[in-house]
Amino acid sequence: MSGLRERQKQLRRAAISAAAVKLFQRQGFRETTVEQIARDAGVSAPTVFKYFGSKHEIILEMIKESDHRALVDVRKRIRDFDDPVDALCHLEHLLVSYALEVLPAALWRELLPLVLVGGGSGLPEAYRQMNRGLQGEIANVLRELQEAGKLRADLDVELAGFLLNDYSHLQLLRLTASDQLDRQTHAANVRASTRLIFEGMRALPA
Repeated sequence: MSGLRERQKQLRRAAISAAAVKLFQRQGFRETTVEQIARDAGVSAPTVFKYFGSKHEIILEMIKESDHRALVDVRKRIRDFDDPVDALCHLEHLLVSYALEVLPAALWRELLPLVLVGGGSGLPEAYRQMNRGLQGEIANVLRELQEAGKLRADLDVELAGFLLNDYSHLQLLRLTASDQLDRQTHAANVRASTRLIFEGMRALPA
């Protein structure tokens, strides 16, 4: 019986998330209320709050889960890449692919400016707290590459993780500027910038 009850909870949670995303996409994140989410999910507002503390938590949980999937998947292949740039581009590809699975481009267009410049929605600080965790996980991926001898032993992996993650937000904002996603150009830009970060601008000895 407990298994059935748990399944019912998972289905209700998923229904609330799905209703929220549809509303966010149709009328915007700011304009959507918990009451509207509850109505479209076929539950009461108190039931929504039983599963999520706020509409921000719905968004954050979905993003956190997609990030976790990307990190799990990249670690399955991390040792297969001889070039660390290939490994990091693969990670970025997974992060973006899963992010776009859970939230459409139009919604990212609304949320990313709030994340990058702040605002009164309540999302930025909560997102930044979660994002610090993602930065730490990216640093751990870099540390694995470092321990495998594929990165400099003196590389500041925390700073490198911050730079890669910070720049990826700007790249995602550019990618989602239109509903016609140019993933090929996006991937080329990510590879070029990642290569630049790791090879630097210092002239090589003649």
